[in-house]
Amino acid sequence: MVKRELIGRSDIQVVAGFDLIPERAEELSDLLGSAVHIDFQQMLDDPTVELVIVATRSYEHVPMAIQALQAGKHVLVEKPMGLSLKEADRLLAVAAQSPGQLFVRHNRRFDPPFLQAMEIVRSGKLGKIFSIQLRQVSFGRRADWQTLRKFGGGQLLNWGPHLIDWGMQLMGYPAREVWSDLRLIAAAGDAEDHVKLMIRGENGILVDIEISGAAAVSQPGWIILGSTGGMKIDGNKVQLRYFDPNQLPTAQVDAGTPTNYASRNGEEIVWQQEEFDVAPKMIFNYWQELHAAIREGKSFPITLRQARETMRVIELARRGTPFPSVEN
Repeated sequence: MVKRELIGRSDIQVVAGFDLIPERAEELSDLLGSAVHIDFQQMLDDPTVELVIVATRSYEHVPMAIQALQAGKHVLVEKPMGLSLKEADRLLAVAAQSPGQLFVRHNRRFDPPFLQAMEIVRSGKLGKIFSIQLRQVSFGRRADWQTLRKFGGGQLLNWGPHLIDWGMQLMGYPAREVWSDLRLIAAAGDAEDHVKLMIRGENGILVDIEISGAAAVSQPGWIILGSTGGMKIDGNKVQLRYFDPNQLPTAQVDAGTPTNYASRNGEEIVWQQEEFDVAPKMIFNYWQELHAAIREGKSFPITLRQARETMRVIELARRGTPFPSVEN
């Protein structure tokens, strides 16, 4: 996916490539006209290489990113930034002592549904947010390296960083508590293919995440509830339902009043409802932000602290499950 995103860009030029599978490196060269190196260190020795994008199998991310940083390069490492919090901290420690900058590819921070959800939450229409539900579910008997724990496979390290990052951004605070249920249902390997996470933030907001490769029925990807309304994004469709709290009288409790199941307080709430398509956003703003951070010294919107917090949540989610952290 990374290489196809770079086709036709004027701000980032691919000058070299290396792949553990030689045919993939040749494909990169054919696609982007880049040089092909026979090993990773040879590519790092190339003085024309300024930024190294590490997009190999997950268990190779940390050692290759460290090698590139120690060679003086800027590094963009694909998610997950490590197999465990310990690995992530080892990478961060090297980055802190290196001339090059480290970036983590939480690229789905720029996905249209997320940007749309953030826009709605910030509008205040939903009031004070108290519940965020995020779903990425399908059914597939997967049988590639992503099903093997020794390679960093499993849904927690595959889709997990994306949805956890979304949840933490929408929640706006660090995680205080994490509850998880990890299972292997349909995949061929030994890594979890069904993940249920409940994350409570320091501000009390609850993030409910479900990621599954074993779900036979679909679910809406986004449901966010607030004190004055709620929103749902299902595919490309957005639904909003909310009210103006200033139009409500102060609720008075009367313990002697008979139950009124229709309106509870006998009041009529004037609901506002909106339905529209997710606004088309620029998905690959990521590369513009990366270019600005390296060339112009601007702050990159995905901080290393945020990336580490995602890894901390993943670490907490593994505790007490049949799928503990794997480290190199």
